[in-house]
Amino acid sequence: MVCTLPDAFSQSTGKLKITGKIIDGQSSAPLGYASIRLFRTADSTFVSGAITDETGGFIVDISAGSYYALSEFIGYKPQFTSGIKITAANSPLDLGSLKVAASAKTLDEVTVQAEKSSMELSLDKKIFNVGKDLANAGGTAVDILTNVPSVAVDVEGNVSLRGSGNVRILIDGKPSGLVSIKGASGLQQLQGSMIERVEIITNPSARYEAEGMGGVINIVLKKERKEGINGSFDIITGHPTNYGAAANINYRRKNLNFFFNYTLSYRNMPSRNYLYQELYRNDSTIIMERDMKSNLKGMNNSARGGIDFYFNPKNILTGSYTWRTSKGKRFSTLIYRDYLNSISNPTGITNRTQDETETEPNSEYSVTYKKTFNRKGQEFTADVRYLDNWEKSDQFYNEDVFRPDGGPSGIPHLLQRALNDETEKQLLFQVDYIQPFGKEGKLEAGARSSSRDMTNDYAVTQQSSDGGWMPLENLTNDFLYEENINAAYGILGNKTGKFSYQAGLRAEWTGVTTELRQTREVNERNYFNLFPSVHVTYDFARQNAFQISFSRRVRRPQYNDLSPFATYSDNRNYWSGNPDLNPEFTNAFELGHIKYLAKGSLTSSIYYRHTNGKITSIRRVQEDGSSYTRPENLGTEDAYGAEVTGSFTPYPWWKLDGSVNFFRAITDGTSLDEDFQSDTYSWFVRTMSRFTLWKTTDVQLRGNYEAPQQTPQGRRKALATLDLAASRDVFKNNGTLTLSIIDVFNSRRYRTITEGNNFYTLNNSQGRLRQINLTLNYRLHQVKKKPKEGLEGEF
Repeated sequence: MVCTLPDAFSQSTGKLKITGKIIDGQSSAPLGYASIRLFRTADSTFVSGAITDETGGFIVDISAGSYYALSEFIGYKPQFTSGIKITAANSPLDLGSLKVAASAKTLDEVTVQAEKSSMELSLDKKIFNVGKDLANAGGTAVDILTNVPSVAVDVEGNVSLRGSGNVRILIDGKPSGLVSIKGASGLQQLQGSMIERVEIITNPSARYEAEGMGGVINIVLKKERKEGINGSFDIITGHPTNYGAAANINYRRKNLNFFFNYTLSYRNMPSRNYLYQELYRNDSTIIMERDMKSNLKGMNNSARGGIDFYFNPKNILTGSYTWRTSKGKRFSTLIYRDYLNSISNPTGITNRTQDETETEPNSEYSVTYKKTFNRKGQEFTADVRYLDNWEKSDQFYNEDVFRPDGGPSGIPHLLQRALNDETEKQLLFQVDYIQPFGKEGKLEAGARSSSRDMTNDYAVTQQSSDGGWMPLENLTNDFLYEENINAAYGILGNKTGKFSYQAGLRAEWTGVTTELRQTREVNERNYFNLFPSVHVTYDFARQNAFQISFSRRVRRPQYNDLSPFATYSDNRNYWSGNPDLNPEFTNAFELGHIKYLAKGSLTSSIYYRHTNGKITSIRRVQEDGSSYTRPENLGTEDAYGAEVTGSFTPYPWWKLDGSVNFFRAITDGTSLDEDFQSDTYSWFVRTMSRFTLWKTTDVQLRGNYEAPQQTPQGRRKALATLDLAASRDVFKNNGTLTLSIIDVFNSRRYRTITEGNNFYTLNNSQGRLRQINLTLNYRLHQVKKKPKEGLEGEF
């Protein structure tokens, strides 16, 4: 559901008007959020422009003269219209329906296109156009998110937005099994070739569920609606081992549209981790070093298919099914070296291995109905979907202890086994309705109901001297999680002169029950909350617009946050959930500005977030040297930030994109521990430079830098990476061959220092080593964009 866009870069000083509509060249469907720019014919100077509303319509204020127009939309070829002459006598001048053709190059149009303006600004959504990012070829959804402005991904695959780790990730605007049991790390199994664009909603309106303190990231998958049959195919090879194939196929005939995506991949992902810890006990310092190397080999299959049935142009019923299965084998070696007081005084060596087999079959069913009415902007949407996810893990651990000189210690060999079965079933209903009123007004309303049941059957056993297996105390139980969330919202929006405003209120009723079946520990929580939102936009002349917004957000403890089961692969460092965790609530404010330029665009924003009940992972070290890390509720966090994102094309063959984010975060957890507080200044910058050589060859450099950052228990060190990629068209421009090197200098290492009253810990982790991919993309009945050829050509 969308609201009417302001003419975000309309020049209000003109006395004449040009109107029209931008539509799909094949289906004649209106294209909302498309852009049109007018250039003076005499010298090609950019004069004015507008962004279309959801019906594809636009109005441009301009002075008398001769112009040509450039119409653009995500995933479509730029379209030029020349010979536009406007005078007082023919104003308003109606250009009629301007048809744009869908772009055919699917592999490297992975996220939002930077070939258009760098960002599209509506009342409550920003779409970052990061362009034809060659380095994403052959990669996964995590690789793509790693390089989207405002987004960061850590070594475990956890996603953060503007420094906040609490982000709601959606697939096609709805919850998905890819970001459920495993959290965002499940996106490693989604190939980038299935993704069309990524939408960043930093301050969501009441239309969106209130979950996600940092905002919403919406990953939009590919689905064509062009007449006839068309598609694209990918073959991938890489080192470390990365073999894959993908197909995106669409067939449309009259009132039926069939779409199908399939990906197959086999990967070997090596990782490594080093940990150094000092434990201060009595008058002694107990030192431990741990070296960990891991290899995860996995086969992933994913298929997504569906049908659009057009009862008529105003009534569409869509049914789709997604099937995904993953089979993985993880083998890890952990070497512990123990010392007393200094590393010159070793006390022993322990070798431990982890041998894990993991299976994950997941299914998702959805049915969506959409009806539009004769009145412009009036529409009704209903959606039903069901998620059925399952994960089975079987792990064996072998452990041997040696003397400092490597000789036998006399301690018996240890063999342990951990079995873990997790299931998730979720049923979701959602309805939305938009009712326009007056000239620019709009009323939106909707309701949503979600029920989710999750189970975790967890058991750890150890082999005894007689060959039998005995359970380990406190490490065997059944954990049940039931969640029911019902919501309703209303939004009122209108436009008065240069002001566009939108005010909304969302009500959510939440019920969460957790139970440890063996010990009969039940924790039931029910609460009701209101979440208001306000967005106001003011249009200036000279292609400028400002927007101020406010929303209230929540982070509810999820299944992994509450589950008390501890990871056991490293039996000296445990991670678990916290059944007593409470929700955290955030008030978010933002002021944004966008400036459109003839050769690019520049957007900036300042923001502030105040959070109560801040959830942070806290590490504690016991007397025996073992550590426990779990989420805790601290007091408050105040976060201030400023962000600038730009896109610039100095020459037709050279394109630059970049973003800088600076923020300050003040965390107060003294109610839990007087030492749990921090005041940090940090920033990160991303830049991408792409060159077009010899018409059919592109070369790209992409760099990231994340500055050091303080945490409530220590600090995180700086991180810098560089990616390199090149592509060349083959097979008479029907195919593209792309070579990419991710992390050229193997520098994507996450280094942290954590300190407590009785310990000091240094961690150096690299979740993915340098990756080299070679990808071939072949297009069926699709044409790659060509260089600009005069006013009627294409970029």
